[in-house]
Amino acid sequence: MAGLLAGANVLQPTRAQTAQVSQAAQMAQAAQAAQAAQTGQAAPALAAPALTGSDLTGRLARYMAAAPGRDVPAQAIDDAKARILDTLAAIVSGSSLPPGQLAMAYVRDQGGTPQASVACTDIRSTAVNAAFAGGMLAHADETDDFEPVTKAHPGCSVVPAALAVGEWQGRSGREFIRAVVLGYDLCCRVLMALGPDHVRATHRSAEGLSSTFGAAAAAAAMARFDERQMRFAISYAAQQMSGLWSWRRDEDHTEKAFDFSGMGARNGVAGATMVMAGFTGVDDVLDGTRSLVQALSTEPRPEELVADLGSRFYVSETAIKVFSVGYPIQSPLDAFLGLYREHALTPASVSRIVVRMPPDGAGIVDNSPMPDVNCQHLIAVALVDGTVSFDASHSRERMLDPAVRAVRERVTLIGDPQLNDPSAPRSGLVQVTLADGRTVERFTRHAPGTRENPLSYAQVADKARGLIAPVLGEARAEAIVERVNTLDALGNVGELAALMSVRV
Repeated sequence: MAGLLAGANVLQPTRAQTAQVSQAAQMAQAAQAAQAAQTGQAAPALAAPALTGSDLTGRLARYMAAAPGRDVPAQAIDDAKARILDTLAAIVSGSSLPPGQLAMAYVRDQGGTPQASVACTDIRSTAVNAAFAGGMLAHADETDDFEPVTKAHPGCSVVPAALAVGEWQGRSGREFIRAVVLGYDLCCRVLMALGPDHVRATHRSAEGLSSTFGAAAAAAAMARFDERQMRFAISYAAQQMSGLWSWRRDEDHTEKAFDFSGMGARNGVAGATMVMAGFTGVDDVLDGTRSLVQALSTEPRPEELVADLGSRFYVSETAIKVFSVGYPIQSPLDAFLGLYREHALTPASVSRIVVRMPPDGAGIVDNSPMPDVNCQHLIAVALVDGTVSFDASHSRERMLDPAVRAVRERVTLIGDPQLNDPSAPRSGLVQVTLADGRTVERFTRHAPGTRENPLSYAQVADKARGLIAPVLGEARAEAIVERVNTLDALGNVGELAALMSVRV
């Protein structure tokens, strides 16, 4: 870290000068990084070059190549463990839902070289297929994490990609953590470079575009690529980045699971495995004309790709969900359940509920056909049940429940421009008119699980147990929680993957 920041104002060599670096020197540097990764030591200072100057692709590639051996601050390690555990729980719970079940059946039919495991099954397939299945499972149930500014969902693509390649290559838990940290950084930073608001304003999916880039970074780190290979991995990721905001019209959450994470996890690992196989490519896709940022944004800020790398970690900034529902509903649910407890609300005591949230979020969750992304429905469930459970949030039967439907008719959702606040982009205000004519309200600026209102590891572990135990049993759930808590001491992440598999 000190070596990285100390050279922050040193101009980097031009692309031509970089190309003159001897192959022997590159091989020596790669060997040093690999040795550091195996021993758990920090990478040599030369593996963490300055991030200013020209040759953006090279600067990013060199940072990525050093990632397996680079120390990560203790707080970022703890935050990464929490998000890894949260994603693994999402993967396991997603196996019980149709998008996850379709993905598992699809990969079983595909067959393939047994390189990595598919969670909750006895399937072993290629790392590409395993990453795809893991990504589909991780976003099948709306319980994965979310970055409020960029709107990225890093965990559901980055973690499956890193785990699949890590299991295949026999990498350590420490390398897994570092790869996940890198993946989160690039997943979010690529959107900052394109302009997250611009991406959505042009009808594209921030989630889809970013998932490929983040997964590619994590997979490439687990593959221990050198700078040249990282350049190619970046280019293969750039070519595959896609995603339309049309996912909002998905009725079954199946394509949404693919668009958010199945596609990105698959793409990122596919590009990495091609580079591992010797595929070459464009080595400066982030630079000059016809670059990634030029192609995908009319408001490009390319330096955002490397801004504060090594000192700001997005893995510490994503929000972990308390409820297994679309993120715009987290704050309104928290506010409503606070009112429910404070005023002992019942369906009979409530005549009207008004939910206010920023307009962009309201556009996603306003009477969505998907139960776990339908704000009015979930507020109604909360009033009838006094909570919103995993089963209730995903049940189509509950959408037809007469008691829920009767309450839902009293719920109004308003996209309120007055709640547009860059520092609190996913707030929620709930106003309840009681049967006696009184109105009570509650505002949640930052939902539990956000950076501003964080959950402890113990709280994340409780959430994970609740999601894993119904599928794999309490003993296996506890073992997964403990293994992630001590992940930096794990010699082979294949042991973690085995805990999530069905033994035969």
